[in-house]
Amino acid sequence: MKMSQLKVILSGGPRDLPEDDRKQLVARSTEKIKHRWGAGYEHFVHDGEFVTVDGEEYAVYQWERRTAIAE
Repeated sequence: MKMSQLKVILSGGPRDLPEDDRKQLVARSTEKIKHRWGAGYEHFVHDGEFVTVDGEEYAVYQWERRTAIAE
């Protein structure tokens, strides 16, 4: 059975994070998103906000913090 998916927009964080990376499709049960960028990870969380873009609903995940990649 295919898990339900959710369209999300990543808000905040690095200014140079490409727009193409900011729109993602994730499992509906995803509470946090860890997106690899440069030499680290950008962490985003959902606070309940949704927006409509071009007639489609997206959950807005706000930037929370950055962590380094463990070596």
